[in-house]
Order: sequence, then structure tokens, then C-alpha cells
Amino acid sequence: MSTEQSETVAGEGALPLYPFENPSALEPPPEWAQLRESCPVAPVRMASGDRAVLLTRYDDVRALLSDPRFTRDLGADDAAQVGTSDGGAFNRGHDREEAADSESIAGGGGHLRWRRLVGRSFTVKRVMALRPRIAEIAHGLIDDMVAGGAPADLKSALGFPLPVHVICELLGVPLDDHGKFALWSDTLLNLTRYEQSEIDAAGKDFTAYMVRHVKAKRANPGEDLLSELAAVVDSADGRMSEPELVATGQALLIAGHETTANMIGKMVSMLLSPRTRWEQLLADPALVRSAVEEALRFDANPGFGMPRYVTEPTEIAGTVLDRGTTVISSMASANRDENAFTGAGDMDLTRSPNPHLAFGTGPHSCIGQTLARIELQTTLSVLLERLPTLELAVPAGALRRREGLIVGGLEEVPVRW
Repeated sequence: MSTEQSETVAGEGALPLYPFENPSALEPPPEWAQLRESCPVAPVRMASGDRAVLLTRYDDVRALLSDPRFTRDLGADDAAQVGTSDGGAFNRGHDREEAADSESIAGGGGHLRWRRLVGRSFTVKRVMALRPRIAEIAHGLIDDMVAGGAPADLKSALGFPLPVHVICELLGVPLDDHGKFALWSDTLLNLTRYEQSEIDAAGKDFTAYMVRHVKAKRANPGEDLLSELAAVVDSADGRMSEPELVATGQALLIAGHETTANMIGKMVSMLLSPRTRWEQLLADPALVRSAVEEALRFDANPGFGMPRYVTEPTEIAGTVLDRGTTVISSMASANRDENAFTGAGDMDLTRSPNPHLAFGTGPHSCIGQTLARIELQTTLSVLLERLPTLELAVPAGALRRREGLIVGGLEEVPVRW
């Protein structure tokens, strides 16, 4: 924390701690609506003690996410530290050289170049072709869950393993290694859960693993995404360096399973509480696509939001933000904005259009959003077909949030059928 930030926070001891506490795992914190109404550019305190500014209205969040003056230079000396540790997705790292290697992925001038390179292989056509395989994986996991009997934890039986299977196949990573990914992923997404020593050790192990994997793909390429990207490493036009490829593999492995794994459990929980939503889908399975989009919009437990660093004085909603300010965009609060969505506080499975911001917008929108959508749609369709009598095995209010990470989720999703 910089001296200036320390003095600011010390002088504003009443700043609310962000992220806010949810009343329950599926309900939004009341602060979202209060701030949208009265203080759309609100000073808040991070878990680190640093001060940041929170945006909660749809128009403001959408504008910021597309504005080049708001960058992902969260390693700047005067940027707020999000969590209680260095390193990870939103915090500066110890190793400046390593941070520079992955800068083109996180942001900076090389980000669009990186997206173009990855996009040549990670195409919509390629992802769409995965749908039958995703359905096959879902059926197999549901077979195992049913064989184990009810009640079962939908998260551990289906929500977590399905996207892990998919991303491992997509990247050519051995599925037998999946047990390592959860720890590596969680530590890189740390807010308050892990100690610095745990994060450092996991980061070192993860990097070493991916370096070995990339070298193996260069020596013996397959049909997977990383093999295609490895084929252009250090090419004459300088398209992608080996350190960038290693960082790309790490980013896709984490982003490709962590958020979707959590979203499967949250989506099913929302649709089962009340269960009339599930029954609506059973009566009209054609609503699966719009139901997935509405679950993404309605998610009250998405995690931290998107931090940005202000590179020049900028005015938002009548407030001037100085250079060096760290701004948090709450896409989840924006998705509940009544000025953007009629009946924003209600879950409408027929909502269309649905321009939610769950995947961000602009040049930094989620590059894997097509894959996430197909996984969610396919999983939901297979569940409706296989387990039409599915229901929560505990009251919705008893579901427990995952704590201490920058991504939201549920500890478990007990179900019966």
C-alpha cells in the first residue's frame, strides 16, 4: 500500500469493506441498490486496506469497460492491492519480469495482438463443434452421480468435473492432472483465503508444470489448441513468445474451468429456488438458451468484479477520478440496474434481448464466453432430460457461499431426484 493510500484510508475509516456481504448465497447485497440510487461512484476499502472506487450502475460500468483510459495495469506502484497477498489475477506480483511476460495477456498494448493470435485457433466454430462431446461428458457424469444415489452434491459430481474435462481436452492437458488445478486456480484467484507462502509455492509449481507441457507440445504436437499455438512460437513474425504461450495456457486453464464450474452450480440452484422455474423449462426446453443468459444476468454471487487503473483524470457520473485511482466495476450490480433491465430484480427466463455484462464488454470481454455458454446450455439441457425431478436437498437459504476468492460460487449444491 502506498503512503498516500494509507493516509487516505486512515482518514476515511468508515469506508465500507468490499466485496459486500450477501444476505444469502443467492441474494444480492443491499448495498448494490443503495449505491446505484445515491452514490454510483463510491469509495470502498479492499481486503488489503487500500482504497478504491466502486461503480454500480449499468451505463457507468459499460462505459468504463470499453474506455482505453481504464487499463489493467494493476501492477502500478500506486494501484490498490485487491487482496491480502501479492500475486494472482488482480494483484501485483513479486517477479516483475514474470509479470511483464504475461502483460500482453492481462492488458497493455499487446493485449489485442494476443487476442487475435489466440482467436485464430480458439474459434467459435471450434468451440461449437465441442457440443456433442460436452453432452457425452455430462451424461457420463450424471450416470455416476445417479449410481451413487441421492442426495448428491451437484457441484462435485457435475459442476466442477465437466468444465475440467472439457478444458483439459481442448488444451491437450492430461485429465489425470486435474487434481492439481483446483489448488493452483484458487491460489491465483485469492482474496483472503491463502497465505503468501502458499500462493508463491502454487504459482511456482503451476508455471513449471505449464513450461513442461508447452515444451512437450512443441516437440510432439497434437490436435489441441496449445499445439496449434505452439507451432507459431518464436516464428519469424514474432507472434508469440514461449513465456506468453506458458501464460496463455495458465490463463485458459483457469478461466476455462473455474468460473463455469461455479456457474453450473449457481445456475441450477437459481432454477430450483423456486422450482417453478425448473418446471417452466421442462414445459418449454426451447427456453434453455435464454434461461442461461438470464442466470448469468441474475447471478448475485459472481465474485469481485473487474478492477481497472485510471491513466488520466476522467469524469464518471459527475465525479472526477484522478490518475492512479483503482476503479472496481461491479458487473453484477449493473446487471440488476432497473434503468437497463425492466423488472431487473426478477428472474425472467424469457428475457430478450438480454445485454448483460457478465462476460464484460469491449476489448477485454471474456475470450472464452462462447465455450462457457455452450457448456452451460448443454449441461442444463442434459439435466432437464435426465433428471426432470431434480430438486434442492436443502433450503436455498442454507446454501453456503465460497469465501476468500475473487470468484463467487457455492461450497456445495445438495440435490435429490
